[in-house]
Amino acid sequence: MTTSAQIPSDVPSEGAITADGTVTDRLVDANGRYAAAFTDPGMDARPVLHVAVVACMDARLDLHAALGLELGDCHTIRNAGGVVTDDVIRSLTISQRALGTRSVVLIHHTGCGLESLTEEFRHDLEMEVGQRPSWAVEGFRDVDQDVRQSIQKVRTSPFLLHTDDVRGFVFDVKTGLLREITPA
Repeated sequence: MTTSAQIPSDVPSEGAITADGTVTDRLVDANGRYAAAFTDPGMDARPVLHVAVVACMDARLDLHAALGLELGDCHTIRNAGGVVTDDVIRSLTISQRALGTRSVVLIHHTGCGLESLTEEFRHDLEMEVGQRPSWAVEGFRDVDQDVRQSIQKVRTSPFLLHTDDVRGFVFDVKTGLLREITPA
């Protein structure tokens, strides 16, 4: 596994364009090699473990490895902060009602960039581009409290059928351990 601390020599540290093309070109080339050896695993879209995991998009979180998951075990929903937004509720609703999930695991992490962002970020964007974003930043100062709030949003959503097994955690990016957060 390559981490940001171990950037391969062929990955540019500044910008996405190199003499050999873009980072996207590199990813497409990697997909070609993957597809050449690919065989259909014969599974459908229903997660084997009937669980949906909502987590931050942070590149330091290797969720499958951290949780001992294999391909097909879960639905994974990621966004900035792992925040339970309307779109996360949308995805969880589809996951439960159409694809059979029953449990929800929420994972925030230490050192999250949303701990330092405020709605001022939206204001700055509006000043720069001349249009106010329709979405909220959803920044927070206390990661534990934001996990509690996320648990509450999932448990009280009228669209979700299964809200009895909703648990929240903070992933420590230095140790790799999960710390469970007790709901409010």
